[in-house]
Amino acid sequence: MKYLVVDADEVMDAGLRADLLDTWIAATDAGGAVGFTAPAPVELVAETLDEALGRVAAGVDGLGVLHNGERYVGMGLLVSRGSALQAHWRTVLRVMVHPEHQGGGAGRMLMEGLRGTAADLGLEQLQLTIRDGLGLETFYESLGYRVVGRHPRAVRVAPGDYRDEIMLVQDL
Repeated sequence: MKYLVVDADEVMDAGLRADLLDTWIAATDAGGAVGFTAPAPVELVAETLDEALGRVAAGVDGLGVLHNGERYVGMGLLVSRGSALQAHWRTVLRVMVHPEHQGGGAGRMLMEGLRGTAADLGLEQLQLTIRDGLGLETFYESLGYRVVGRHPRAVRVAPGDYRDEIMLVQDL
């Protein structure tokens, strides 16, 4: 498994897009908290992926991926808020590893790669949010993130099923 940074010229590769879409759908269908709930709404996931890849192609955001030697099996974005006052940090967004490759350190490799990319960019801080109820705090805290806030009932995964959104930050 290898972490790679996708540059603006590579981001529109059809194979990359197909692999990332497959990963996103599989992660969603496996219960991952990556913006949608199962069953994955394929057209909406594809539209959201295309918007994200467009921002990377425009040089606004960064994209880190995992490649297993055959295909792309993980991704994470470093998203800019577009403000000069916030240019020293990024939001880590859409972090996912294909379920077939989870549990063997791939998520840690992806997050460490994103941290290294952020450091190479001269950033000072990373921020991310997670959905409560999945036990993800422990994983991110082991990577140096700390909980700085909680938005009660921010995520509605189903009628009557609300989850808190937890904000974490890591200083670089």
